[in-house]
Amino acid sequence: MAKNAIYTLAFRRKREGKTNYKKRLELLKSKKTRLVIRRSNTAVIIQFINYHPNGDKVLLTFHSKKLEDFGWSYSKNSLPACYLAGLVAGSQAVKKNIKEAILDIGLQTPKAGSRIYAALKGVIDAGIIVPSSKEIFPSEDRLSGKHIQENTKADFSGYEKKKLDVKKLSQTIDGVKKKIVS
Repeated sequence: MAKNAIYTLAFRRKREGKTNYKKRLELLKSKKTRLVIRRSNTAVIIQFINYHPNGDKVLLTFHSKKLEDFGWSYSKNSLPACYLAGLVAGSQAVKKNIKEAILDIGLQTPKAGSRIYAALKGVIDAGIIVPSSKEIFPSEDRLSGKHIQENTKADFSGYEKKKLDVKKLSQTIDGVKKKIVS
């Protein structure tokens, strides 16, 4: 047992690995609205958040499960679904006079072409200014679901169980896009 040891206890969320306070401070110093994108096993959640000393103020939240209202019956966590969720969240943010934001992905690993960046592409396509590089976005083929149509038997058998026609996926994406934009 050490005598006269000085030990500073870290914040609980830092100990639990939920918050990186150095990154958070850098984001807050920008004084811009944060675009927070979080993934779960079944969905993606997109929020626009402003900092406030008494607690962050959530300006807008969109959950990809709400894509069903636009006619989307496929996976709520696929690359096209993340893009469409970003497009809806971005169009709702434009209606609330949010013009620019800064991306906050938290402790998720940034990987080019991932679902996080598909959602970011949707937000940018809706008209929100978010500083980013074009190399990180998934290709248009992946955003339109062509990779799902080509690999249906091996990886996406859940669609067959739900009796969804994967051949109509790109048509469904176009239809949902039109509903979102109009």
